[in-house]
Amino acid sequence: MRLFARLHEALISDDVSLKARVIDDALEYCNTANEEDLDFLPERFETPSYAQRCRIVPPRELPKRRKLHTREGLAILLHSILHIEYSAIDLALDAVYRFPRMPREYRIDWLEVAAEEVRHFRMLEGILEKLGYGYGDFPVHRGLFDASMHTAADVLDRMAVIPRHYEATGLDVNPQIMHKLSAHRGEPYVAEVLDALEIIYREEIDHVRKGDRWFRSICRERGLEEEETFAQILERFSLGGRQGRVLNVEARKEAGFRCNELLRLGAHECRD
Repeated sequence: MRLFARLHEALISDDVSLKARVIDDALEYCNTANEEDLDFLPERFETPSYAQRCRIVPPRELPKRRKLHTREGLAILLHSILHIEYSAIDLALDAVYRFPRMPREYRIDWLEVAAEEVRHFRMLEGILEKLGYGYGDFPVHRGLFDASMHTAADVLDRMAVIPRHYEATGLDVNPQIMHKLSAHRGEPYVAEVLDALEIIYREEIDHVRKGDRWFRSICRERGLEEEETFAQILERFSLGGRQGRVLNVEARKEAGFRCNELLRLGAHECRD
């Protein structure tokens, strides 16, 4: 199997079914073969794979996530989460494609993450379609894609910024979204959305845990102090300010964060 060529094919396509087939084939290959193409040079992408499918706008121009008791309001919220899940498929694939010198265990970890992100996407897409909408019916922003390209040069930056920052932030936000939705549980499809978000929440903890494990492993290989290195990377990418957001301490601890670091990140209280 030409692993990196297939990953490239998946990364430039907006067909989630094609991505899923490549992920399945790549997982089977990586679990049974140990060949490496150390001469492979990944391509830097200028536009995300969803560019032909979605209208990309600045974040300030996204539709407001209000009126969750209406079909359109719920669809707007659901579409924004669906876009994160779509982006997460490509982020996981790119984590393999972008860093060909990483070991087989690393590749398997992120291909497994990609497979779960496909499942998350399909769960949410099915509910969105029941509401009478589809992926691409609302505008999106390209923030996660840009973050992936900004961290394309160094796998340590990638593990810090994507799983340990952005995906960990998702662990903070998901329960808040579920709490707001719970007030509308009696409305059509809201209970179904809540069930899907609960599944996603539990599985995303493992995704952050994998990023945490590889971040710490790379730090040890390079002789770097982990918590200070993470703080420096966040500062370098201007990601340090939390603007009052409450950290989900227990979920982050389950994903590998330690109390000293969580307190440094802004947690009000943390006990080991």
